[in-house]
Amino acid sequence: MESTGVSPPPVATVAEPLPRRRLIFAIVSIALFMASIDATIVASALPSIQADLGARVTWSGWTITIYMLGQVLTMPVAGRISELYGRKKVLLIAVALFTVASLACGFADDIGMLVVLRAVQSVGGGAFMPSATGIVAEHFGEGRDRALGMFTSILPVGGLIGPVTGGLFAEYWSWRGIFLVNVPIGIALILLGARFLPASEPRPGRKIDLLGVLLLGVMVLAGMFGITYLGNGSVSLADPVFLACEGTAIVVGVLFVRHAKRHEAPFIPLELVRGRGFGVMNLFNVVFGACAVGFGALVPLYAEHRFGIHAAAAGTLLTARAVGSVCVAGLAVLALRRTGHRLPMLVGYLCTATGLVCLSFAPHGVTPYLWLSIAAGITGIGMGMSMPASNNASLQLAPDQAAAIAGLRGMFRLSGSITAVSVATAIIARSSDPGMAQAYVFVVFAGVMVAVLPLLRLVPDHRGSW
Repeated sequence: MESTGVSPPPVATVAEPLPRRRLIFAIVSIALFMASIDATIVASALPSIQADLGARVTWSGWTITIYMLGQVLTMPVAGRISELYGRKKVLLIAVALFTVASLACGFADDIGMLVVLRAVQSVGGGAFMPSATGIVAEHFGEGRDRALGMFTSILPVGGLIGPVTGGLFAEYWSWRGIFLVNVPIGIALILLGARFLPASEPRPGRKIDLLGVLLLGVMVLAGMFGITYLGNGSVSLADPVFLACEGTAIVVGVLFVRHAKRHEAPFIPLELVRGRGFGVMNLFNVVFGACAVGFGALVPLYAEHRFGIHAAAAGTLLTARAVGSVCVAGLAVLALRRTGHRLPMLVGYLCTATGLVCLSFAPHGVTPYLWLSIAAGITGIGMGMSMPASNNASLQLAPDQAAAIAGLRGMFRLSGSITAVSVATAIIARSSDPGMAQAYVFVVFAGVMVAVLPLLRLVPDHRGSW
């Protein structure tokens, strides 16, 4: 039996915001902020982790990679489960898992154990975004479009603070502090969430599609592992491990689609993946993750390779991007009901592409650091302009499935980011001039962002509240 699995917007959609919505917003925002910080906080502490645990560089780097892979896998699963069994329940379990894993990470005495614990931590962190998105959408009534726009703008702030915080902990205390600091925050979130977050209504009579979960998990994990494996720079496209991973992902992906078509209540309805309005936004999310989010990991390395900027200074180049993104995103959220989704995405993508092209040029008349900061700031303005529209587009098509849509959005963006960084890293590792190779990569990223703009006409251009 074929079924899209997407129910129409419920008749009893909340028109008025519910009480304590600002407190609820603050609670779930802290959870998202904590997870976004932990995605980048480890980067600055890698040398300390490597020295203290006697680990090789490749193994210490997996403390970051495994966190990203875990989130890619968890986001769509957590989004769907929270719709079926209650968003509050999923969020509190995620916070508890994240907190316990953080405590264990802080006492790890072996790099292998730390990597495993980071994988567990990523499961909790990956569940924050979709479940919290559903909670915000549920409690803000007609103001949920603006609330969700502001809510998802927290991510770049966490990305900015993470490396700085990690460096401070590593220098003035211990790398273990970057994990242990999550424990009191997590406990406070559990107590506040249990007390103030109202329980979401589960959907009785719908059993979870376990085979769908398994197929999705194998497809995503195999595909992304192969891509990250390629990114170590010494692996060719003909490598058996890479080919086996990608081949497995393709075969399981076909099985997943066939299963979703035939199942009465598929775990991830295909309508949310390729349906009208959803499919085009998933494509845009992959491109945004690859070209706008993913390039951030490459900018400090580019500054070192091409212009010889010191590592500490290179790490601060993204400050302008984060500040520009946060400031513009707030204004874009307020204007979204008038502009619709297409216009800010058009302007934002063009602005981001302009910043990427500027990054590829050598400066004249200014220092390389100032030039790169300006270029990164331009990309931040573009990201801040397009992100609220990208986050809201398609949500109005199925507001009762906001958590599931947010989970898929996170999966596609993070998959794009991992793919872009891994492929770029592989190219750079094989280049005789890494700096110029990265410059060409930035131009390609800009070209991809411009190339998808004609598809904007397929994006649902909703105006007003929903």
